[in-house]
Parts: sequence; structure tokens; C-alpha cells
Amino acid sequence: MSGRLAGKVAVIVGAARGIGEGIARRFVEEGAKVVIGDSETEAGRATAARLGAHFVTTDITRAEHAQWIVTEALSRHGRLDIAVQNAGIYPWRTIEGTPPDEWDKVMAVNLKGTFLLAQAALKPMKEQKSGRMIFTSSITGPRVSSPGHGHYSASKGGINGFIKAAAIEFAPWNITVNGVEPGNILTEGMKAHRSDAFIQSMADMIPLGRLGTPRDVANAFLFLASDDADYITGTTIIVDGGQTVPEGADFKVAPE
Repeated sequence: MSGRLAGKVAVIVGAARGIGEGIARRFVEEGAKVVIGDSETEAGRATAARLGAHFVTTDITRAEHAQWIVTEALSRHGRLDIAVQNAGIYPWRTIEGTPPDEWDKVMAVNLKGTFLLAQAALKPMKEQKSGRMIFTSSITGPRVSSPGHGHYSASKGGINGFIKAAAIEFAPWNITVNGVEPGNILTEGMKAHRSDAFIQSMADMIPLGRLGTPRDVANAFLFLASDDADYITGTTIIVDGGQTVPEGADFKVAPE
């Protein structure tokens, strides 16, 4: 690999599996020292062991846990260059049937967690006068939506708004704030809980003809974390294989 993150220290919350694991793997490959946080302790420890990273059990809805993982990174490595909040939940529930406590839980993990990690990472990054904050948003909410994703869509739309506000506030200290909006990504969870027919039906709606991989998403995070993105802040990168581009389902121009 090219060592694009050599000497950098990264905290990645929600990295026990799936997209987060892919981000952690990509950062380690490029030379970063990584501290993984997740509420799934057993899976998180296993991932950290495979990657040569450090693991901290993290409930990102709690301010003390956000501070804890940042403190762990500082005590182990002396600095914090990159903060990633990838933890997210997406229970399927119609708006009419959503209990208020479920709405609150989705907001707490997805949106409040973004705020809490940003707040915890801000102090050391201000002291260094540099830093990268990168948050996992989604095409669901900011670009598209579907029945059953009211709370999830609202939380991800909120993340995009937070990114813009934080980018303005943190810019004087050379701290950039950006996000990545994944489309349909083929993770272990999707393979376990969705049929092959369902997965193929989603792939048929994507111009590139396949679902994304965690590595596809991780490469966007790597770019935003690297020196190549020095002059980019307050925005998001869509990683969806072109899913949000067509006006309708009949977009193929060549015969099978």
C-alpha cells in the first residue's frame, strides 16, 4: 500500500463489522494507528485483533464513552488525527407505528452519536490545529427514502446538516468535517438477513449492476482522511454505484 495515513491516529466508532470494519482495515493498510469502538465487545475485540488495532467498548449515545475512546487514543498514541462515527441502527418501522422510544434510540445512536464524537474529538484537534472528522451518512434521507425508514431518514438528513455547521465552526483550526453517503452495501448482515432474490432485485436498480462492498465505502473515507482532501470540507461523497442517478427503473441503453 501507499502509506497515505502513515503516522496518523484514527478513532473509528462502529467498526466491529461491516462498513466500519472495512474502514478500519483500509486505514490500517495505509499506515494509520487505529482505535476501534463498538457496543459489540466480542466482535470488536476479534476485529481489532485481526487488524492489529486497539478496541474500546463504546456506547456512542453516552458522552462519557465518546470521551473515553478519544482519551484512549491520546494515551496510547499521543494525538488524534481522524475521528470516524460509523455506528448506526435502522429498524424497519412505519411512521404511524413508530414508538417514541424507538425514534429516540435511532436519533441517539445515529445523530447524537455524531455530535458526541465530534465534541469529544474537537479539543485535541484544536490543540493540534489539524484534524479530520468523517461521518457515515446515507443516500437514505438526504437523497431518497422508502416506507419504514422515517426515523433513519431523519437521522441521516440531520447528519448532513450537522456536517455543514461543524465544518464552518471548526475550519479556523484546520479541522475538516465531511461525510460519506453509502447506497446499498453488501455486508455480512445483509447476506444473513436478506434473500438472494432480494439482493439481486436491488442490484438490478443500480447502473453499475452490483451492490457496493465495504471496501468501496472505505476508499471514500480513506480519501477524505488523507492529505489529498486538504481543501474539502462541509460536504459528502455518494458511494452508490449510480443508484440515485436514473429517473426511473428503465435506464438500460444496451440489450442484455
